[in-house]
Amino acid sequence: MKINHLTSAEENLMKLFWKLQSFYLKDVMEQHPEPKPHQNTVSTYLKILVEKGYLSTEKEGRIFKYSVIVPFENYKKFLLKELSHNFFNDSGKEILEFLFNENLISQNDLRTYFDLKIEMKPTKVKAPKLEYAEEILNPKKDKKGKDKKKKKKKSDN
Repeated sequence: MKINHLTSAEENLMKLFWKLQSFYLKDVMEQHPEPKPHQNTVSTYLKILVEKGYLSTEKEGRIFKYSVIVPFENYKKFLLKELSHNFFNDSGKEILEFLFNENLISQNDLRTYFDLKIEMKPTKVKAPKLEYAEEILNPKKDKKGKDKKKKKKKSDN
């Protein structure tokens, strides 16, 4: 089953629908937090979500009973794969680094999850090589002094 993208309004309604699983329009109107949308607006979104394949309908007399077809876990996987593909080059490592750098996940979270001792070390940045400063701070001994000692030894022989 192909999962389609949802608008933010559709996604917000789906969050309620995932909690309800099976419901009538009146259930949505009762459960929706304030400010409640107009019944026609909700009805329009229900129709759209049925067309997109997120909900199914079953007619009971004059009213429809709606049921969720796409589980929340499947939608979450779909979004994470899209995010990974579009922003992290399909790399789990890049996602993990991002979460870690943004303090959205900690080393303890990782240890707990993997039940291992994992140490995340910050990437090492090579320090610039300061050749001139090195020469000034640590001057090399002149070879001239060594040459004099060699000359003395040769003259002694």
